[in-house]
Amino acid sequence: MIDFYRAIVFPNRVREQRQRHGFAKLLRLSARIPEIPYIRLSKIERGEVVARPDELRRVAAALGIAPADLLLDIDAADFDIAAWAEPFSDGAQIDLKEERFAVLLGAALRARRTLDPALTIALIERDYGLPPVNLSRVENAQKPFSRWNTAVQRALFALFGVADEPALRAEVEKRRATGALDPFLATIANPETRIARTRERVAELLAALREEAPAPAAVPAATPLPLPGAPVTAIRLLPVFGAPLPHGLIGHQPTGKTVEAPHIAGPRAFGLKVCRATLGGGLPAQAIVVADPDRLPVPGGLAALREEEGWRLLSVASGRDGRMIGYSINPDMEVSLDDCDPARLAAIVSAVFL
Repeated sequence: MIDFYRAIVFPNRVREQRQRHGFAKLLRLSARIPEIPYIRLSKIERGEVVARPDELRRVAAALGIAPADLLLDIDAADFDIAAWAEPFSDGAQIDLKEERFAVLLGAALRARRTLDPALTIALIERDYGLPPVNLSRVENAQKPFSRWNTAVQRALFALFGVADEPALRAEVEKRRATGALDPFLATIANPETRIARTRERVAELLAALREEAPAPAAVPAATPLPLPGAPVTAIRLLPVFGAPLPHGLIGHQPTGKTVEAPHIAGPRAFGLKVCRATLGGGLPAQAIVVADPDRLPVPGGLAALREEEGWRLLSVASGRDGRMIGYSINPDMEVSLDDCDPARLAAIVSAVFL
């Protein structure tokens, strides 16, 4: 069994409501919601990622509707996933052979990790050069093998101990024939599993939306400059974390130091010692950056990505296709930030050079 809609984890009414309320193009709606990057908003509309409650509230506010009106009932008699997904289709004919191999490869990679406790996500990135975001996408059969770049393909050859693509296909097929992949296939290829997960996520969103939305923060009135000799208003200090870890990571250990919070920093902001010049000489190891988990990164800025063992600093840019990419110089790597869980991302809002 192959679930051709396995990438759709959050079917919704965003596209329908957008068009109903006069936004023929998503880009025009995106301009009304600068807090949500366009690529992220596109993925939400296409059902490729599950929106957060605050994101649904922002989209609904831009459209002038209730947030719950953006959700749909996948158990309704008139809901058809094929009809829902059709507007997002690129018109390309489905290659059944490649779809099948993508699913089998995802199951084989899950089995490979599950059956070897020592094969952690961090180790796979360190020893095989396969970043966590790509590891997850391969395991979930997000696209055919031929569409992965050379670096990912070589990492998969190394993980399975084979020399090339024909050998990889033969190895995966051999594991399928023995039944070793059966326990893992249902998590990728079974539509009922996908539907159950979607049903659970939508229920969680509905419950969150029923709760009272947080009141917008009051805009403070302009404060006059203090007169000479008057007491100065106390500044806000943030704790600084950071310890050098292998492969450019920064450990979340307290340093005992503090850094002044910029006025734009949110309530959960914190300082992060750079530790190594992973982004080049422009951001030296002695510098401290302020990371704000309540702000999403934007192209042209910096981001902190929380990985299994620590934080990774990345410079943010847009790819040719509009995707938001994070780059590191040392180690040399790139990460598709649009595929990362937003809860693992924090925008860098300031830097202090010591």
